[in-house]
Amino acid sequence: MKQFILTAIITLIASMAFSQKAQTSSFKVFAVCGMCEERIEKALDTKGVKIADFDVETGICTVTYNPKKIIELDLHQLVAGVGHDTEKIKATDEAYQALHSCCKYREGGKSCGNGDNDNHHNE
Repeated sequence: MKQFILTAIITLIASMAFSQKAQTSSFKVFAVCGMCEERIEKALDTKGVKIADFDVETGICTVTYNPKKIIELDLHQLVAGVGHDTEKIKATDEAYQALHSCCKYREGGKSCGNGDNDNHHNE
């Protein structure tokens, strides 16, 4: 019985030591359509990110991540790296220019119809 209790205690301590507490952050991202949403969420599909959801209607990206593997500023950098400005980081002109014409929010880009990826949206 003592060995069972000792094993249980060691297992509990080990799981607590290795458990990683997730954090959730929400931030503004500039985008206009469903294709933008897919691009942003794909950019955030990386080690340390558990869930990423971008809402085109509100322009808010909500990310649940492990702060021991990735920091919040890295999330902004990942999004900016695919051409979308965030509230903290502006995308480079080169990344922005690579966006499809309907996705160019700085130039007043409009939603690409129903938000679905049409054939002309392949990147």
